[in-house]
Amino acid sequence: MMKLKQILLCGLMVLCCAPLGAQTSKEEMFATPEKTGGVYWAYPLDFAPQTKAPKGYKPFYISHYGRHGSRYLIGDRDYKWLVDLFEEAHRAHALTGLGEDTYRRLLKVWEEAEGHGGDLTPLGVRQHRGIAERMYASFPEVFKGNPFISARSTVVLRCAMSMVAFGDRLKELNPDLRISYEASEKYMDYLNYHTDESNRFTSSQDGPWAEEYRKFEEAHTNPERLVASLFKDKHFVLKKVNPKELMWGMYWVASDMQNAETKVSFYDLFEAQELFDLWQCVNYRFYVGNANHADGKGIVVANAKSLLRNILDSADEAIRKGGIAATLRFGHDGNVIPLVALMRIENCNVAVSDPYEVYKVWSDFKVVPMAANVQIIFFRNEKSGDILVKVMHNENEVHIPVETDMFPYYKWEDVERFYRNLLN
Repeated sequence: MMKLKQILLCGLMVLCCAPLGAQTSKEEMFATPEKTGGVYWAYPLDFAPQTKAPKGYKPFYISHYGRHGSRYLIGDRDYKWLVDLFEEAHRAHALTGLGEDTYRRLLKVWEEAEGHGGDLTPLGVRQHRGIAERMYASFPEVFKGNPFISARSTVVLRCAMSMVAFGDRLKELNPDLRISYEASEKYMDYLNYHTDESNRFTSSQDGPWAEEYRKFEEAHTNPERLVASLFKDKHFVLKKVNPKELMWGMYWVASDMQNAETKVSFYDLFEAQELFDLWQCVNYRFYVGNANHADGKGIVVANAKSLLRNILDSADEAIRKGGIAATLRFGHDGNVIPLVALMRIENCNVAVSDPYEVYKVWSDFKVVPMAANVQIIFFRNEKSGDILVKVMHNENEVHIPVETDMFPYYKWEDVERFYRNLLN
């Protein structure tokens, strides 16, 4: 009986610790429609227990890259055009009962969202405060005394606000920390870098994948049922409603409600299959645009090389100088995705090209939810001076393709050699 319990426990630990490797199923998405929001999936808090460091090893430095926290839709226009359309339909008596109810819900959402397009939401602030607090609690030795912390973000306001939320919480926990905050173009060449070659490949206008995707999206966008459920006046629909734009617009609003404070949902407007189909399109677009699409031959993933180089160089400096607790970096989904692919974190570097197969091997909501992050924790042996590291993705311990007999811990010299070779 005890052996059976041990086997079951090990199995549960594998399921908890390897979310990236598990194939995404339609049933999973149907059960949790918020996941169909893809990169709008609010930061999950289901962490597996951390593995105790080998005897004699103490944490002394943390290298971090994080996506900004939960945000509103990119622009006010993403809400306003829907509010305006439903208002016009309301005045024309063109809405069904469900359409009128949807209009009232949109007005509630607009009360919160107006003027906040692209901004960090209050949830986004809480997410980064929470990540900082858990980091401090898990590795208190790193933050003892008055060590220095470098915090840098891209020039986008939501990233800078995420950085400040993170740093503020650390300072509350230890007011003696010396944190340098920077949001500058000076660091954009590694915090948010994209080559011209990569941009040509990822172009939705003339990228080599664009026409296949157009057909894929066409097959997966079926708005007729949704439109008929919201509008009763066919003449109004003929004159005023673009069915596909309406469906996509409502999808984005529905997806982002999990990140807002207003407790309104729009998922009742959609059938589960419709959400799943739309998400497949979004997931494929993010895969092509930021991950290791087979036809790209690594050029998109290579965008993260300057970031990985900065991670290695900053770690070398912290090891050499001492007195540096952490290097914190804040950016975007389009930076985290190529970074975890370049680092070969579990299956994040998988290469496929068939849009119908992508979700089975790569899912955006697992790789880069709101506030997604990569942390490398450095441990030093107090006697020998040897250094071990463990890599965490969204605060869960993950595998990298470096040999070790003490997972999740790896010898730093082996990890650095592996990554330096990737950069050469």
